[in-house]
Amino acid sequence: MKRKTEVASEAQSEGGLAFHPLQQFEVHPLFGEGPIHWYTITNSTLWLVIAALAIVGVFVLGSKGRNLIPTRMQSVGEMAYDFVHNMVVDVTGEDGAKYFPMVMTLFLTIAFSNMLGLLPGSFAPTSHIAVTAVLGFGVFFFVTLLGFWKHGLHFLGLFWMKDSPAILRPIIAVIELISYFVRPVSHSIRLAGNVMAGHAVMKVFAAFAPMILISGIGVLVTPVSVLAITAIYALEVLVAFIQAYVFTILTCVYLKDALHPGH
Repeated sequence: MKRKTEVASEAQSEGGLAFHPLQQFEVHPLFGEGPIHWYTITNSTLWLVIAALAIVGVFVLGSKGRNLIPTRMQSVGEMAYDFVHNMVVDVTGEDGAKYFPMVMTLFLTIAFSNMLGLLPGSFAPTSHIAVTAVLGFGVFFFVTLLGFWKHGLHFLGLFWMKDSPAILRPIIAVIELISYFVRPVSHSIRLAGNVMAGHAVMKVFAAFAPMILISGIGVLVTPVSVLAITAIYALEVLVAFIQAYVFTILTCVYLKDALHPGH
């Protein structure tokens, strides 16, 4: 099977499609050519490492001085800490605060990966289901094991609605069970889908930007394209934060179910 870049090049030489909106999501080895294995260092690996280093830079170097009057970087770190901590406590209760480091790590990883993915020439790891599925299924297995560890078989009470009519309880239990196992799928697809969609739309509009150089109609198309890219980029900055928030708040909800399975 031909690589997408080769297909795009052939199309361009034939006067057809000169770009591929999904080409930006290709994962390729960082060093050399060849197949990708689980140990291969790729462009996705690189930007995950950059995100980790950026997090360390903000929270370690930014708070190194522990100034009473915080610097800008220290203020960003403190606001993020308070935001996520309050979210965890408000949703899960005080007994959920011990799991704050895990939730904070998820939020920062997703938020920084999303934001860095908006830089020109960068790569958004969260646009790949392989990355978001690891996060989503990781949360799913963690909260499920936590629920059974803390409550034993009583954790199954999460699926048994005691307040509903007796004749409907088995049906509702089946629905709740299916809904529970769909959680990691929707959890991961939602994040990857939203990140990929925004980047793909920007790529499509960016393809029309150079038309002013090759066609008379470009006088109208290019300004509209540039304005559209600017508006979508601003929206994607907001989406980058919102998707990190949605993933984190859902993690807190699932964690609450594990800690308090009773309805």
